[in-house]
Amino acid sequence: MPPLAPAPPAPMTSTTPRSLQLELELEQARRHGRWLSDEEQADLSQQRRRQDEALLHQRRQRRKLGMFAAVCLLIPPLWPVAVALTLYLLFPVTTRRLALATGISLLAVGGLLAVLVGALVVALLMALF
Repeated sequence: MPPLAPAPPAPMTSTTPRSLQLELELEQARRHGRWLSDEEQADLSQQRRRQDEALLHQRRQRRKLGMFAAVCLLIPPLWPVAVALTLYLLFPVTTRRLALATGISLLAVGGLLAVLVGALVVALLMALF
């Protein structure tokens, strides 16, 4: 029976902060196809930090709105608010678009009613005088 070949050595993984940083930079260089300058690395880390902060802010806001919706469920006159908040929490983009379309429609109908009332007032004044 032939002798078994020795197993290839396992990749060395050091856990020092500097080696971890170098591995991170090497992975970034592979992703971008080149080494990044210090300014580019700072921009990328700042962008990541902003994204993380925005995500954290969004989670906090969603948690607060969820608690507010739960409170609104306990008070019967506020049930429509609870329904609206629940829809917003479940479907934020669609609810925003629907709210925008509803707002624009209400403004258009309000403007049309104002014009009609104005025309009615003018017609009544012309009939009286």
